[in-house]
Order: sequence, then C-alpha cells, then structure tokens
Amino acid sequence: MIEMDGRFWLTKDGKAFLGAGRVELLKKIDEAGSIHGASKAIKMSYKAAWDMLKDMNELAIKPILEKQTGGKGGGGTKLTPYAYELIEIYEKFSDLHRKFINRFKEAGDDPEKLQTILNRTFLTTSARNQFLCNVTNITSNDVSSVIMLAYKEKTIFRSIITTKSLQNMNISASQNIYAIIKANDIKITAIKNNSEENVIKGTISYINKNGLSCEIGLKTDDGFMLIALNNMGETSDLIEGMEAYGVFKSENVLMGI
Repeated sequence: MIEMDGRFWLTKDGKAFLGAGRVELLKKIDEAGSIHGASKAIKMSYKAAWDMLKDMNELAIKPILEKQTGGKGGGGTKLTPYAYELIEIYEKFSDLHRKFINRFKEAGDDPEKLQTILNRTFLTTSARNQFLCNVTNITSNDVSSVIMLAYKEKTIFRSIITTKSLQNMNISASQNIYAIIKANDIKITAIKNNSEENVIKGTISYINKNGLSCEIGLKTDDGFMLIALNNMGETSDLIEGMEAYGVFKSENVLMGI
C-alpha cells in the first residue's frame, strides 16, 4: 500500500538548521564528551561531523558547543544550555510532525479519503470522540435518515440525522466521514443494555475521578477508544481492565465532513 511520509527540518534564513541527523550528533556529543567520539558512535567521519556543526553554528544565535578542560582524558567538548534548548524544541516539533503524518496515513492510497482528513485537520471541535468511519448503508425517509457507520470494519454503530442535513452534506454510501460524539452523551456500564441503539463492547483503559464527575476510556480490540464523562454514582462498579460497554443514542452521533 502507498502511504504518505515526509522528512522534518527546522530552517533558519531559508537554510537547513536542525534535522534528525544533526540532533543525533548533538546527543552523541553530549554522551561521548567529544566530537570525535560522537562521530565514531554514529559512523560518520570527523570532517563530516565538524562541517555539520560549523553549518549549525553559523545559523545559531548562540554557541552550541563549548570546550571542556581538565578531567578524565584531558578535556573535550560539551553542549551549551542553548544546544539543549534546540534539541528540546526540535523533538517537540518532530513529534507533532509525526502525528501529523500518521494522521494522513489513515488515507492509505485513497486521495478522496485524504481530502476528508485534510478538511478535518483544520476544524476543531470540543467533542472528545471523533472517529473517521466508512458509511456502509443509508436508510432515509422524508424527515430522517439512518446512517450505518463502520470504524475499521469491526466497530459498527449508527447515526440519525435529518434527511435535509444528509442532502446538504451530500453524504453517500462508501464515503469516509467523521462521527462526533460528546463525552457526556456516552455511558459506560458493566452490564449490556440492549435498549440502547448503539452498544460498543470493550475494555476499560482508564478511569479518572474528579469531584462529582468521572472520565472513562473504553477501548475495543481494533483501537476504537470511547471517552465518556459520567457521574460518580454511575461508575462505582467499574474498574480498570474490566470488560464493559459504551452505550449512546443514535441522535447523539453528529456527522462531520
């Protein structure tokens, strides 16, 4: 399968400043205490390492290395506080970049699915539960429409919206669409409740108690994670690691494109 990927660099004045290789070199200098030891550890020539550091120093607003005198071996090289700041900044941005790329990888080799993800990327909602699903079936009458949704094929649930909304959003079968559910519209229970329209079986991943409310994460085998906000009195029989059910009404499942 074709997947999206991408390299991440921080630039300065239009020139490459920090990348994965340069950050690795800085970390190895910190470990080895010398440029020679660092270059040897990452199987890079001393000259290549020196040239890399020279390029970084020319762009940096402060020195990134300083000489260390005395001690075992007669001295060496250590990172400056500014260099540690740069490493931290790079790793934070790199982590965000990887999450960004992984988000797009959900599209696989489907450009239309990627467009759906791109549209969603620039939309922010307060809802804790947002799932990219496939529309498997639609049943409509003049007033309302029932939309059957599948998350990675195994987790199946449904949404009820007005037929007018269905038409305005141009929702059709086999389309990728976001299901959005507020946390306080979901109840986690140890007993299966067949009266509810949507019942998701999973394992309680975590329970966070705060005052009168309790946040619960319920995870299925295919990675579907429901986050519910329940009253403390409704969760007294729940513990982490136990099998439980997430229940919610179809009219509480909003659609997003």
